[in-house]
Amino acid sequence: MARMQLLPRVLRGLLFLSLPVASCVPVKPWQRELQAELCAREKVRLGEGCFVAPDARVFAEPKREIVIGARCSIAAGCFLHGPLRLGDDVSVNPRVVMDGGRAGIVVGAGTRIAVDVHVFAWDHGIAAEREIREQPVTSQGIVIGEDVWVGAGAGITDGVTIGAHAVVGMKAVVTRDVPAWAIVAGAPARVVGDRRG
Repeated sequence: MARMQLLPRVLRGLLFLSLPVASCVPVKPWQRELQAELCAREKVRLGEGCFVAPDARVFAEPKREIVIGARCSIAAGCFLHGPLRLGDDVSVNPRVVMDGGRAGIVVGAGTRIAVDVHVFAWDHGIAAEREIREQPVTSQGIVIGEDVWVGAGAGITDGVTIGAHAVVGMKAVVTRDVPAWAIVAGAPARVVGDRRG
């Protein structure tokens, strides 16, 4: 029954994203209601003109705040757990998972994060003398610069900084810092080009 009730809201979300701005006026009241409910329930701040899909899961609590800049879009099926800060005009496409651990994730303005990307700002220890369930959890944080494109299915691990204007190829696994303007691909990701030619 719950899935049937959610379906019209999901369809409205897809419709909202596909319409020209002038056509969105009738849809905005339900989006305002959804955002007000989200901000009242969680430690979330939303900039002007944002869109959050009805089935996106956004979790924030004290010391794990989520700040979403102006004109950002959070698509269907996303899972966001703070601390997380998105700059203005960031696009988070369907089924993206972002977990800020303790140190957090910062995403610069104008960045595009494609479908099925996973960004985890925490890690488990793997020392042989302890069971995995007893390993310490660490968190260094992740910074993704402005005007970055993260391709579909990519993974970004804790402690990484991706420089401004970089491109992360589809299904790349980013385990080290990426220079500004670099194009990286592979698992683990390596520099394969530069956007400036």
